[in-house]
Amino acid sequence: MAKKKLTILHSNDMHGDFQPKMQDGIETGGLPRLSGYVKQARQTEDGVVYAIAGDMFRGSIIDSEYLGLSTIDLVNLMRPDVTTVGNHEIDYGIAHLLFLEKCASFPIINANLFVTINNSRLFIPYLNVEVNGVRILFIGILTEEVLAATKLEKVIGTFINVEAAAREVGIICDNYRTKDTDLTILLTHIGIEEDRKLAALLNPDWGVSFIIGGHSHTYMDEPEIVNGVPIVQAGTGTGIIGRFDIEYDTWFNRINRWSWQCVPINEETAPVDTVMTEMLSSYQNETDAKYKRIVSHLARTLTHPSRIEETEIGNLYADMLQDESSFDIMMMGSGALRKKEFGPIIEYQDMLENTPFDDTLWMLKVTGEQFRRMITYIMRDDAWAGHTEFYQYSKGVRIVWRKSTHTLEELSFRGKEVKDSDTFLIAMQNYHYKNFTEFMGVPIEEVAANMKPRVVATSVNNIVEEYLSTHPGLDAHVEGRITILD
Repeated sequence: MAKKKLTILHSNDMHGDFQPKMQDGIETGGLPRLSGYVKQARQTEDGVVYAIAGDMFRGSIIDSEYLGLSTIDLVNLMRPDVTTVGNHEIDYGIAHLLFLEKCASFPIINANLFVTINNSRLFIPYLNVEVNGVRILFIGILTEEVLAATKLEKVIGTFINVEAAAREVGIICDNYRTKDTDLTILLTHIGIEEDRKLAALLNPDWGVSFIIGGHSHTYMDEPEIVNGVPIVQAGTGTGIIGRFDIEYDTWFNRINRWSWQCVPINEETAPVDTVMTEMLSSYQNETDAKYKRIVSHLARTLTHPSRIEETEIGNLYADMLQDESSFDIMMMGSGALRKKEFGPIIEYQDMLENTPFDDTLWMLKVTGEQFRRMITYIMRDDAWAGHTEFYQYSKGVRIVWRKSTHTLEELSFRGKEVKDSDTFLIAMQNYHYKNFTEFMGVPIEEVAANMKPRVVATSVNNIVEEYLSTHPGLDAHVEGRITILD
């Protein structure tokens, strides 16, 4: 039979979103129903492939307690046909990731992580999957953000731009795409903006059929087509799954028709995988016994709806870390705050899930002129696409930025305009300090000349837990610390 049916299911950025939630009276998401949907599709459809485009890790205490091993264990049950590495797969270190790969019963591909000493790849770069008589070549591509996460691992490198990544795609296609290859799919974790750039650079003769992406947590109603290549992404978490339905003609070696949609995962669309429920409950019971204790309560539920704006949770954390400290301004990385809602009752588990990237706190001395350059760089156009680091600032800071003219219209501290000759002691987490030059647009050597940077705390979460427990009923509001015009 020349016409073959193919169903490609895909997830991305699950971030430890293991447990279901109630939404408008309907149970939504969770690994048991996501696994149930995939299992049901395999039982009722021909030619089903399930792919995960990175970032299975982080976001859940179950994941962090077991350093990702629990996540591998749970995902093993869903039997994905192919996965790729996301930037948060690197969080526990490259060596640990290679250990986790050995524990995975599913293939992990990546074409552009390599050992700098001999340029050997860390993972297999591609995978051929044959289903229902159709042969699919998957190629894995990772975001350049991995360079920041592995700053101390000097022997690990990656191609740092989409131009180099596109060339690597071409090399793999030229060498490993054969006459038997029916579809070529890029499984990427570089974000929608970079996916667009990558698609525009692809040579049509390479035969790339689709890009299945992740990293930017983009919800899409329909594919975006660039240079003839459809790009798709399925938001974030386990409450949604992407689905291609394809009719492929093996006689003429072409796609006759295809459609794509994002399918909500809930009690109306997906059955429960009882085996997954049992395994998940086992992990949940273990972590509940250790982490299900109340730390404090807030005046109300606080929110963090977006990483590129001032938020209530962002202000709360920046203020907690700055209060009674030895520095003037706390710059809290927006991406370090993982919960959309926090409180009013705060359990230890909530706190750890909100700031899973616990690390040291560094203090640096900057001049007013350097601080202005930093803010101007942070507010560049790339910020609004979610590709750069964005920050929440402790009380006293006021920033007014006009996007249309790229103008910093106001930068003040405690009601006074920041002057070039002013000096401030600022603090940031280790991840941001180690990547200071890249994230701030000011050379770290220039700032270190003002004062030798030093560690002022060994654990952010130690400070947060103590502050929350001794200050019940805290509240925080968006108050104009960051104002974006136009």
